Amino acid sequence: MQLTEQQVLALAPDAGSASNGKKLAQAKNWPLLGRSQRALWGECQGSGAKPYQVRLDMADFASKCSCPSFKFPCKHALGLLVLTANQPQLVADGSEPAWVAEWLDKRSDTAARKEAKAAAKAEAPIDEAAQQKRAEKRDGRARDGMAALQVWLEDLVRNGLARLPAEGAALWEQQAARMVDAQLPGLANRLQALADLPGSRPDWPEKLLAELGRMALALRAYEGLASLTPALQQTLLQYLGYPVREEEVLAHGDTQQDEWQILGQVAEDAERVRVQRTWVQGRHSGRRGLLLQFAVGNQAFAATWMPGTAFEAELAFWPGQGLRAMLKGVAQPAALPTALWQAESIPQLLLRAAQALATNPWHERLPAVLTAVTPVQQGEHWCLVDQQGQALPLHPPAPWLWLALAGGQAYDLAVEWDGEAARALGLQMDGRYHALTGALR
Repeated sequence: MQLTEQQVLALAPDAGSASNGKKLAQAKNWPLLGRSQRALWGECQGSGAKPYQVRLDMADFASKCSCPSFKFPCKHALGLLVLTANQPQLVADGSEPAWVAEWLDKRSDTAARKEAKAAAKAEAPIDEAAQQKRAEKRDGRARDGMAALQVWLEDLVRNGLARLPAEGAALWEQQAARMVDAQLPGLANRLQALADLPGSRPDWPEKLLAELGRMALALRAYEGLASLTPALQQTLLQYLGYPVREEEVLAHGDTQQDEWQILGQVAEDAERVRVQRTWVQGRHSGRRGLLLQFAVGNQAFAATWMPGTAFEAELAFWPGQGLRAMLKGVAQPAALPTALWQAESIPQLLLRAAQALATNPWHERLPAVLTAVTPVQQGEHWCLVDQQGQALPLHPPAPWLWLALAGGQAYDLAVEWDGEAARALGLQMDGRYHALTGALR
């Protein structure tokens, strides 16, 4: 395992945990160290008489420690990973202690029970009459809400956009609240996200009109829902906010078994909820997926995925034409990749994005690995440029870390493309992965 210290510290929940983890990454603090194909473990000597027992699953880097910390991963788990990354010769292969094996087996049992529960729930008898009644009631509320939103959108455009910066967020929040009442949380979230856009950037009218246009298209498409393909129906309903339960995805979702490389992560704050996007791609299938997680406040994300690593697993994909997926069962460790898979040129990425948008007009983002690119500054903005001189704009901030690592040389780069600009996720250089986003989130 040739992890880098930077990869490990990108998992830290905050700067303090990262700093304390680095301090613990010394052999003198660890009277017991070991690893197997599926786990890494150690005992860290603290101030008490009994050392803390630390264990990590090498498939998804989930951790458990006997310390009382509420942070995940805690400083002891980070310290063990940093020590292993910097001095791998100190961690010898061995048999798993009982406290490690029991924890891993419990994780497997929990995943198996979750799948069994989802299957049982999917096969349980359904009161079709009651279900139809609930669906009709929701459809009535949704249609009333969308009709009101359509009138509001038409009034907004008819009256002009110039006044919107002075209106403030209340205008958008009020309409978002109405969508919540109409049981359309997807539209509500999108309206709230637009509240800060008016006046925030020189091209805000164009950006706002594009978002409002997608909403208007969704409202019109819902009127002809039955004429859409089943996949596009599901995509539209999820855009509006119709829920799809994880149990349904596990029981009936399209599945793909493969070796999955983690291209990178993006963490964002949305009101009181934090969102983490983890992009993966299959080595053999070439399929790409999005592992989406939510956490409230300072709550830790349910799963820990380390960019640049890989795992063997079956993923279940949400219905529709999106990329969202979830782990089905448990992941198994895979060899650390020495290169980013499925690399493509800038024209190939743009063609793939155009095809995605043609089949799904509410398509938002997709991951990619771009072949041999470098960052270049153009005026106040940055872009990435390939060997043929073709370029894509980059999202801020300025790519100083990328510049420092690459030293002007061209390397393959994992990115997230949203149709306007690329976000640099990770750089593969000399066989090792370097995360460019998500550190100390």
